[in-house]
Amino acid sequence: MQIRHLFLAATCTAALALGGCASNPSNTQVGTGVGAVVGGVAGNAIFGGAVGTIGGAAAGALVGHEIGEDRDQRRR
Repeated sequence: MQIRHLFLAATCTAALALGGCASNPSNTQVGTGVGAVVGGVAGNAIFGGAVGTIGGAAAGALVGHEIGEDRDQRRR
């Protein structure tokens, strides 16, 4: 089961990385993606199971989005 999770995480990370090559992403987009990955890993480590992973990913995406959006607004 651990190999399956590792493969899924690597696939998602590769998809995000290749998607970023298509255009110049904003800080909001990068923050959302990175926050979701970090939050998912942290949620799985702290709470375990699918609910912890999904909840952590959602919370991380929200926080990452807000931080990236703040950086985009300060840049202008």
